[in-house]
Amino acid sequence: MKKWSGIALLLVLVMSVLVACGTKDEATGEKTGTADTADTKILKMGTSADYPPFEYVDTAVSDEIIGFDIDLAKMVAKELGYTLEIEDMDFNGLIPALQAKSIDLVVAGMDGNNEERKKVIDFSAAYFTATNLVITMKDSNINSAEDLKGKKVGAQTASVQEKGAKSLEEQYGYSVESRDRVPDLFQEIKSGHLDAIVIADVVANGYIESNKDLASFELPEEHKLGLSMAFQKGSALTAEFDRVLKELQDNGEVEKLVLKWFSN
Repeated sequence: MKKWSGIALLLVLVMSVLVACGTKDEATGEKTGTADTADTKILKMGTSADYPPFEYVDTAVSDEIIGFDIDLAKMVAKELGYTLEIEDMDFNGLIPALQAKSIDLVVAGMDGNNEERKKVIDFSAAYFTATNLVITMKDSNINSAEDLKGKKVGAQTASVQEKGAKSLEEQYGYSVESRDRVPDLFQEIKSGHLDAIVIADVVANGYIESNKDLASFELPEEHKLGLSMAFQKGSALTAEFDRVLKELQDNGEVEKLVLKWFSN
């Protein structure tokens, strides 16, 4: 009996210790297990998901934010060992959010040439630069912006090129008609429904090479399009992202994303 009593007492003591340890973990918030102790580097990224194809939500498919900027940001972050938490907000709230340090970076089709913004935030090197080209049929006798007077000029809906074309609409006396897809624009210029179309050079070059009946010239602009990522003033992330961005540009990965998002 004494032997069994001793064993029973020992079991009670062991159970008491286990319960006490469990209570301590709960009280201190400590977690156990290797999966929970692994370090996860998370960056909060702000964007304004209303600017296709750079960043937008295809509501017919899902509520996920997608686009060229999103793919590129995730690619750079992965190379650096970060996971992105993406927050959608109004464009005019992005810089204040960086200044308030509620987000770590902004990738939102933002022009890095803006001198006023440079006073309060830092920019990466440009990750996307392009010249807007006016594409015409070679036999159209349209060789400059002045020749567009009275013509119908096409551009992709909600694109940078649409914005550029519309900004010069009054000056050169043409009208802008928008289409959802780039292939539709080329089809309509060939059929004569449009007299000219405005396309980024990175996209247009492939079409011109495979269609010898097309010609092009640059759309006059105040400045070239140069998009950059934005960071808190003095952030060490700027140099990190610059380094990886250059590597991805040099090895052709950025060009692959350009073709994915701007040639369909």
